[in-house]
Amino acid sequence: MGLTGLDIYKQLPKKNCGECGPPTCLAFAMALASGKAALDSCPYVTDAAKENLGAASAPPIRMVKVGTGDVAVSLGDETVIFRHDKTFFHETGVAIEVSDKLTAADIDAKVAKINGLTFERVGLHYTVNLVAVKNESGNADTFKAAVDKVAAGTKFPLILMTDDPEAMDKAAAGVAAARPLLYAATTGNFDKMVEVAKKHSCPLAIRGNGLDEAAALAEKAVAGGCKDLVIDAGRREFSAALADLTEIRRLAIKKKFRPLGFPTIAFPRSDEPYMEILQASYYVGKYASIVVVKTAEKAHILPLLTWRQNIYTDPQKPIQVEPKLHEVGAVTNDSPVYITTNFSLTYYTVEGEVAGSKIPAYILPVNTDGTSVLTAWASGKFSAESIAEAIKSSGLEQKVNHRNLVLPGYVAVLSGKLAELSGWKVGVGPREAAGIPSFAKAKFAS
Repeated sequence: MGLTGLDIYKQLPKKNCGECGPPTCLAFAMALASGKAALDSCPYVTDAAKENLGAASAPPIRMVKVGTGDVAVSLGDETVIFRHDKTFFHETGVAIEVSDKLTAADIDAKVAKINGLTFERVGLHYTVNLVAVKNESGNADTFKAAVDKVAAGTKFPLILMTDDPEAMDKAAAGVAAARPLLYAATTGNFDKMVEVAKKHSCPLAIRGNGLDEAAALAEKAVAGGCKDLVIDAGRREFSAALADLTEIRRLAIKKKFRPLGFPTIAFPRSDEPYMEILQASYYVGKYASIVVVKTAEKAHILPLLTWRQNIYTDPQKPIQVEPKLHEVGAVTNDSPVYITTNFSLTYYTVEGEVAGSKIPAYILPVNTDGTSVLTAWASGKFSAESIAEAIKSSGLEQKVNHRNLVLPGYVAVLSGKLAELSGWKVGVGPREAAGIPSFAKAKFAS
């Protein structure tokens, strides 16, 4: 169990200086106990106290990285159960399974399909994160060959899936520098699998038969010097697996139960791809750090990635597009210019209607911290001053040989002052984006 706020307070300097943020040492201790502060914030804490409080100040769920470089997947390091309490930080890694029973050509084909699972949607980049190579052949050499082939064909980090320590050792030897996740250590292979993980300096997954066994194995692994762990409680029936994931999160966050304070991995089990994705979606919401699925079809994966994006988007920060000049169609220096905000939903609605008008145009989304037209106007973020500044900083004046703008109809009140500040002629467009095609054809069709 984690230390209480009073336990922590007893080891603090009790200066009540406020330099750590909270006004008193007791308040700081309470924040530290709840995971809302870092021990390093206190400039006067002693080395002895740092040593004693190290576990208490650590995040309730350990950060574990799989892979290296730009494609490394960060898991764990979460501090809340519900994202409205604070936010979720590290999105669930989506892994696609590849069997070592596939032929070399089939492995190449599936890896190529996995590499293509990237999407651009509302200005955001969606992608899968990992490839899980499974030793279904039961042969160590076949497994190693499959791992090497997958590693050569993709940039994504790997999960090596076998219960055979010798097969794991062989396969990991060729890819250890890329820090794959080794899955999994169990009661039957525990000592040897831990040695393999330590030998190759790779993170290790623990698979128990229920929470108690998983916790015991994790505690034993940490004592043996293997600290970068991922937990699998082992139960595969859907409701049981969901309950285990939820209980692990609650025990780690609420009870500071360190043996389960690690990222988790989940395996949807259905031969029907849509049911597999449905189960995976539940696991993303409750609270898998990695989900491993077999399907690699875009039509199956995109809904899962979209759902993940919704869960791991900060609810206090709207999705935004970059506040720069955007071109729709084959624009010229005579193309019209539409003004809007950089709230993603607003911008892409306007962009879609401008594209539908078949008249190429520029769109300038003003930085309103991702709020819609009326909300931004009411808060003073979408004003004549901010629009005039956006026009100057965007380089718009060098892009067109006219000085005409189209302002959203709902903020027509800004037109006079904007014209005065910018020197541009300000036209008032439709109130709703749906009116843009007919407006454009009436105003700009040649």
